[in-house]
Amino acid sequence: MRAVLTRVSRASVTIDGEVAGKIGTGFLILLGVGQDDTEAQCVKLADKLTSLRIFDDENDKMNLSLTDVGGEILVISQFTLYGNCRKGRRPEYLAAARPEVAIPLYEKFVELCRTKGFHVETGRFGADMQVESLNNGPVTLVVDTDNL
Repeated sequence: MRAVLTRVSRASVTIDGEVAGKIGTGFLILLGVGQDDTEAQCVKLADKLTSLRIFDDENDKMNLSLTDVGGEILVISQFTLYGNCRKGRRPEYLAAARPEVAIPLYEKFVELCRTKGFHVETGRFGADMQVESLNNGPVTLVVDTDNL
């Protein structure tokens, strides 16, 4: 699994002109699922991302976690994180999981974050979404379970 995590002051997702999800301070997580990903990787990624200490403390050091700041999470499915741009000018997405694999893992990730006590908003898997965020820092991390 791959995630692009951005520390945000606020973020939202709009689908068909209506706000589907909206958060204040927290994480905007773009989540990609690969064709060989497993539930164990999903658990590992949720544990890692929700425990990162990337919010500033009183000394302006990134030392506080999402829990410490009462943060929220907006999770957006993003198969394009598995885009391969090595050849030609149009990416191919063969490494991205098919919906029958990706949807359950995406939903499991969201459930795991909620189980940890976080308020989690989402987009809609496969929908055309407009995502807005006010990046804080900016702080953006790319996390791949192959590297955990």
